[in-house]
Order: sequence, then structure tokens, then C-alpha cells
Amino acid sequence: MPSTHDWINDPVGVVEGMFAASQSNPSSGWEARAVEFFKDRLKEKDAHTLVPSLNDIPMHYLKPNSLVKFRCFIQDMFDPEFYMGVYETVDPATQAKTLRCGKYKDVTECGVDFNSKNTVTAERQTFYCVPIPGENPWVKERYANSSQARVVPSTSYVPSRQKRSYEEDDDMDTQPQKQREAHAGPQSPTEHHGNGDCKRQETEAPSSQMTSASHLDLNFPLPGEKGPSCLVKVYEDWDSFKLNDMLEVYGILSVSPALSALADEKDASSNLLDPTESMETAEEQRVHCPPASLVPRLHMLYAKQLQHNNPLLPSAATSEDNSAFLASTLSEMPSVREELLAYLTHVLLGDALAAEYLILHLISNVYVRRDVLPLGKFTLNMSGCPTVASYTERLYQIIQQLVPSSHYLGMSLQNMNQIRLVPKKDYVANRLVSGALQLAKNTSLYLDETQLEQGQLDTTGVRNVTALGNLISWQKVDYDFNYHQMEFPCNINVLIASEGRSLLPSDCQIHLQTQVAPSHLEEYLSTMHMLSQASSQLNKFRIYLSVARLLDYSISDEVTKSVEDDFVDMRKDDPQSISAEDLHRMLVVARLLSLSQGQTSLSRDSWLRAKHIEALRRSRMEQHKCVNGNEP
Repeated sequence: MPSTHDWINDPVGVVEGMFAASQSNPSSGWEARAVEFFKDRLKEKDAHTLVPSLNDIPMHYLKPNSLVKFRCFIQDMFDPEFYMGVYETVDPATQAKTLRCGKYKDVTECGVDFNSKNTVTAERQTFYCVPIPGENPWVKERYANSSQARVVPSTSYVPSRQKRSYEEDDDMDTQPQKQREAHAGPQSPTEHHGNGDCKRQETEAPSSQMTSASHLDLNFPLPGEKGPSCLVKVYEDWDSFKLNDMLEVYGILSVSPALSALADEKDASSNLLDPTESMETAEEQRVHCPPASLVPRLHMLYAKQLQHNNPLLPSAATSEDNSAFLASTLSEMPSVREELLAYLTHVLLGDALAAEYLILHLISNVYVRRDVLPLGKFTLNMSGCPTVASYTERLYQIIQQLVPSSHYLGMSLQNMNQIRLVPKKDYVANRLVSGALQLAKNTSLYLDETQLEQGQLDTTGVRNVTALGNLISWQKVDYDFNYHQMEFPCNINVLIASEGRSLLPSDCQIHLQTQVAPSHLEEYLSTMHMLSQASSQLNKFRIYLSVARLLDYSISDEVTKSVEDDFVDMRKDDPQSISAEDLHRMLVVARLLSLSQGQTSLSRDSWLRAKHIEALRRSRMEQHKCVNGNEP
């Protein structure tokens, strides 16, 4: 049985050993056994922490052809490709023939007999994967700190090249300059150093590639993102993966310089050939076969789809661990909720009702779709936000500390007219050009409408506002395939901060009622960023929000009957006072209130509480409408 050192440092050797052993018994199913071997090793206690991660270890510390993991997001899916699954080599000295395994490799050994009858051609799929868009610094830091991988710098790279690569790191142009500036949102102090050590895939690029590195668009959905992008080669069950899935991939790292040489040869030969004879355009070759030093190849042995990317929750190693964790968390949820409510009340300038609704928003989740209707979404429009002392930006920084993934989008006229929100198919390069709405599920999208000023939206701006409206109403983004649009369902929590009512639709509007006197507002806001919660307290909030979002929920027949009777009674008293839409909102609020208390079914008390806070919210909105007559 291979040791830990063997299966992590030399997985190719393990695979080739199983392949060689199978030659005496061709029907042994060695490929399935090889995958099961690695799955079993990874199931052992803490074994996954021993595997180096591409997310937080520089490329020059990773041994080529070793086992690595990558927490990533499927940004694009390329066409399938053929490779030599089994091939025969001939020793030039002895003429001895040997069967070899071509699986999990990009480059074959020398002396291949291309006329051999034993050659087996196989098919594999290629995914273009990037780090999870908008993943917050505390998540990256926590994952990196939990790693027990032991790595040393590879001796094949010289220190000067490593140094140069880090300097090049900041100059790498991952998106057009205009877009990078347009998206630039507020960053927490930790973000400056938290993200800086992620984008290290350039570290082994030869000097001849350094110049081209700055022109290679790594196609990250969000501008300013850093981290490695990878071409993941998938050998089995690729139909089980979808675009925009979050994955943790375990695979064999391939950074062979021969890949770059092959790409250069293809590029040079394509200039000599008749374009009609080439299956690929030069642009497509550049995108689909970038230098391996910049975009390494990862040959997937095993991948698990991530339901969340919160490192504080168990990684579902065993169901017993999960059950114990869930039981202890559920018992603490009511007390943690009270602490979080007090914290957010302070952040929202003393408004406890707004803090209540913000918690409900943060734990909302599309749990099912009925026809086209996504159930469970709860887009919140928080109106009445102060425009002084960058309040909306500071509020985002606090939310950023609570959720695993988020993105700030300032809705200035310039931004809306310039940025690309919707992904678009580039048929010349045969790739999907990413947009800012290509996000992983449960990402918190924060729209700052206080930045909106008077002016004219151009065609791009109108398209962007329409895309945001569709995202909020239907939880879908219509990707642009030039001649048609293709719907991609999503599950994104949208929070809109505005002065008056938002121009975008929302599921619920709450007007912020500040308890801080206007004369003290500047002073209050200037000291707010100094409220640093202890790390253990923040971690409790982070676990609470993620667990509440993952809980199952049901309504008993008895409570359903009670809700129906209440609705009939309310309609009797005043038919105009409540509509079917209001009932739907109350049911959503009641569901989220129950989950926020750690309850997986609706109780009579939760229903009455939901009716109560909805009545308070509607009363406040009526008062605000009377005071400010121009509000719609």
C-alpha cells in the first residue's frame, strides 16, 4: 500500500503501478480502483489537510505531477478532447516494447509507436476554473491556516525568477483597466494583504513568457480578483458538473514546459497553414492552450461539489461529525441571534427593526423553483441610508466580515454604462467571456444606489439595469450568445442600499430610522469602524448565518390551516389591507424567522411574530410616505 508520501508526492506512480498490475488481468477495472484508492485516502481523518492547495501555496512550492487541491468555480467548459489513454513505447537500443498509461498526463514519453495496434484513444473534458468570485479575505486566510501541507521550494526554479514573478504579480492585467476601476469597491483593511498572496500562478513563467503574461486575460468574473486559474481535465462523469458550480478538485498538477512549447509550435505553424485547413483560430489556440506556467493543468482524480465555502463548518467528512456539530450549533442559535441582532442594531444606527430584516436577508436562500418562480429569495431594499462619511461602504465592509463571498457594486452612472455584468460568448476565441453577475450560489451582492446621480443611461446601462432587475425578480441571468440568450438560474442574495425607494425591484423595503442625532452622525460613523468584534465572536456569527441558510424547513398541516384562517380574517376586516403578495411575503418572513431561531418548522409563535414585524414595517413605510410625499 503506498505511503502518504507516495500518494501525495507521486500519484502518477501509484496510477502507473495499478495500470501495470492490470496487464495480467485486463478486466480488473483498474481505473475505477485507482479513483477509489485516492477517495479512500482522502476520507481518512484530516488527510485532506495534508494535500497542498493551489489557492494558498505559490506555484514554485508545488512539485510537478504531485497531488494538489483547488477550491474553485467553473467559469467555462471547453469542447472535449482526445488523448492516448494507452500507448506503446519502443526502446531504441533493445527494440523492447512497453505498454504505458496516458491517463492523467499531458505529455507522453519518448519513443511512442504510433502504428501500434495496442494504442487506445480516450476522451476527456476540460473545464476552465477560477477561484470562487468574491471570496472574502477571512475565508482565504482560514483555509490557508487549516492546511497541514508540507512543501519546500522546487529546485527547478531559481530564486530570481520567483522574485520577479511576485513583482509581475501586481501588474497582471486580469480585466480591462476601465472595468477594474469601475468595479473597485470598498476594501476592508485585511483585504490588502489577504488577497495579495493568492495570485501566484505566474511564479514559474520563463522570461520569454513574462511579456505575454501581462496581456493574458484570465477571465475572472470580478475585476481586481487574484489567484490561480486552471484548466481542469475531467475523465469521468463530467455531465454531473454544471457551469458556475463550486468545487474542491483533487488532481495531479501538470506544469510541463513542453505544453508551452507545443502551443508556440502550433501558433507558428498556424501562420503558415491555410486558415481553412485549421480547426482552431489563433485566438482560440491562445485561450485554450495558455502557458502552463500561468494557467496550470489539473488532472482530476476526485472532486466534491461545495454547498458552501465557509471554512468554519465541517467539510462533511463523516455524517457523525456533522450531526454533532449541527446539534451543538442549533442549541446556541437563539443566543447567537440575540448577539448578532444587538451588533447589527448598532451598525444600523440603533434601528433594531432594520437589523431584524437584515438578518433575515443574510440567511435567505432559494430552496426550490416552482415553474419560473424561485421560492425563498429575499432581496432587501434598505432605503434612508445616510450619504455622509461613506456609510454605505462601511456597512458593506461589515457584511464582508460576516459572509464567505460578496461583491460591492457602486451604481454610479459611469459604472452602469461601462461595466459588463452579463457573460457573453466569444465565438472567435470559442470561450465564455465572464461578467460580474457570473457568481457562485449564496454570494452576497451589495448594490450601492446612493452613488446614482442624474444623467443618461446608454444602451449598456439599460441592459445592465435590466439584468439586475431579472436577477432580483427571477434569480436568473440571461447570458449573451450573440444570436440568442440562454437562461442560467442563480441563487444570489441582493441587498440594495439607497436614499429613497430603489429604482430596482425588491422583495421587501425597510426605511432606516436612525436613532443617532444628525449632529452626532459624522462622529458616530467615524468611530464605527473601530468596533472590532473579537474573532471568536465573529466566527460565531459566520457559523450561525451559514447554518441557518442550510437548514431544512417544513410547515405542518395544522399551522397551514391556522395561517389560512388568519388570512381570511384579515381580509374580512379590510379587503384592501392585505393582498396575496403580502401573504407570500409574510410566509417568507415567517420561514426565515423560524430558521433564524434554529427551528426547522413553523410554529404559531413564529407566525405571530412575523405578522407583528411586518405590521411594524408597513406602518413605518406609511409614515415615511406621509412625511415624504414624493416617495412612490
